Amino acid sequence: MDEQEFKKRTKQLALQVIELVDELPRRGTADVLGRQLVRCGTSVGANYRSACRGKSTADVIAKLAIVEEEADENIYWLELLVDAKIVPASRVSELIKETNEIVAMTVASIKTLRQRK
Repeated sequence: MDEQEFKKRTKQLALQVIELVDELPRRGTADVLGRQLVRCGTSVGANYRSACRGKSTADVIAKLAIVEEEADENIYWLELLVDAKIVPASRVSELIKETNEIVAMTVASIKTLRQRK
């Protein structure tokens, strides 16, 4: 997968997270979880774009590590929404799957860059 395609996927992830959060019920717990989800879900793409502009291999690796962390956190908040019975698992299953794929590709990229160093 090339850089532009990955940028597109991470942006789509952010848009899907925003759409999901806009559907959440307006109550205390859902609001808090939704804010956390929007923060990390939109951060994945933003940090990937930053990694693409890294000044060195070490800089790119560090920024990709942030992408990995934010994507993993995104999965956590999605799972929590399901476990708290705020949204059905069927509503977020594709979003979790896509985020897991993003995590896997990011980890693979980090490993490749470390091997090249």
